[in-house]
Amino acid sequence: MINNKKVVVIMPAYNAEKTLEKTFSEIYKGIVDSVILVDDNSIDKTKEIAKNLGITTIVHKNNLGYGANQKSCYIAALKENADIVIMLHPDYQYTPKLIPAMASMIAFGEYDAAIASRMLTGSARKGGMPLYKYVSNKFLTAFQNILSGKSLSEYHTGFRAFSAEVLKTLPLSECDDDFIFDNEMLALCFYYGFKIGEISCPTKYFPDASSINFKRSLKYGLGVLKVSIDYFLANTGIYKSKIFEKDAKKLNLNEELEYYHI
Repeated sequence: MINNKKVVVIMPAYNAEKTLEKTFSEIYKGIVDSVILVDDNSIDKTKEIAKNLGITTIVHKNNLGYGANQKSCYIAALKENADIVIMLHPDYQYTPKLIPAMASMIAFGEYDAAIASRMLTGSARKGGMPLYKYVSNKFLTAFQNILSGKSLSEYHTGFRAFSAEVLKTLPLSECDDDFIFDNEMLALCFYYGFKIGEISCPTKYFPDASSINFKRSLKYGLGVLKVSIDYFLANTGIYKSKIFEKDAKKLNLNEELEYYHI
C-alpha cells in the first residue's frame, strides 16, 4: 500500500515457467498488497510454479489471447478492491524494481496511468532489442504521436500501471483479445482524458523472454496503424469505431473466473 492506496500486481502469463520465479522474487513486497497471475492455458508448468510461490493464480480453460488474459487480470484485481494495478510480464524482460516508482506516479495523483519506456534513454538496443523491432517501434510511435497529438516515447511497452478509475471507466470488454489490446487501451486513455506518465526502464532480450515473431509483429504493426487512425477519426468527430462509441462495454466485474485455490 502506498499513500493509503492498495497496490495489486497482475501478471498475464503464457509458458513462463523459466522466468516466473526470478520475476516474482524481485517484486518489492513493501508496497505490493497482492500479486495475481492469469495463466492463459500454458502447456508448461507456469501454474504449478505460481501456486508454489503463493501467487493467486487464475487459469483460462482455453488459450484466449494476450488481450483476453489482461481483461481477466484487471477483473480479478478490481474484485480485490485494488486502487492501483500494475501489469508486469513474468518473462523478466522488464525489471520489477520499478514498481514502487510507477505506483507513486499514480498514488499521489500526478497521473492516472504510467508506462515504463524502453526508449527514453536508449536502453532498448543496449538490452538486445532486435534492430527491426527498434526501427518499427520508433516509426509506429512517431505515427501515433502525430495522429494523437501526444508525445510519448513509446506505446509498445508491456510494463504499465493504471488507477482503478481508469480500469472501471474504459470500455475494455470491446478491445481486442490479442496484442493490439495494449494500443487500444492507451488510445482510450487519451480519448477519455486520462493523464499518462512515463518512466525510463531497462529491458532484457534473451532466449527465455517472450517475444512475437516477425509475422505477428507485422500484423501487430498494421493493427497499431488502424488504432491510431480510428482514434484520430473519433477524436475529430468524423467517425467512431466500436471502442470509441458511448455504449461500448466496460469490464464485467461479475464475470466468474476459474481460480486455482492456494
